[in-house]
Amino acid sequence: MSRDVIEQYFTAFNAGDTDTMLSLVSDDVEHHVNQGEVRCGRVAFAEFCSHMGVSYREELRDMVIFASGDGSRAAAEFVVHGEYLQTDPGLPEARGQRYVLSAGSFFALRDGKITRVTTYYNLQDWIAQVSV
Repeated sequence: MSRDVIEQYFTAFNAGDTDTMLSLVSDDVEHHVNQGEVRCGRVAFAEFCSHMGVSYREELRDMVIFASGDGSRAAAEFVVHGEYLQTDPGLPEARGQRYVLSAGSFFALRDGKITRVTTYYNLQDWIAQVSV
């Protein structure tokens, strides 16, 4: 079951379907952002998704999903193919730069909902790609 939830989550991500993503996370979801503060709750997660939709256009490819036997944990490895659309504060200026970046996410699940999302990628590699 956890594998199905994660597949639905990433299918929704690639489709830009934030409503479906939000339906898959718990009310108390913890979102651990790469090199950022933890966002707690569905409202904070929704705000993050909204911001990402304005600043970036991304498609996750070469997805491999792993899930624990008891359904409480899952992980995914993928390649992000993106375009930097609007400048994020503290980051290089956006000019529609394209980037390709290896990344991974880790999940905790409870009662069929995602309760934690932790995503990792190499921020310095991304900065180098969009700074060219």
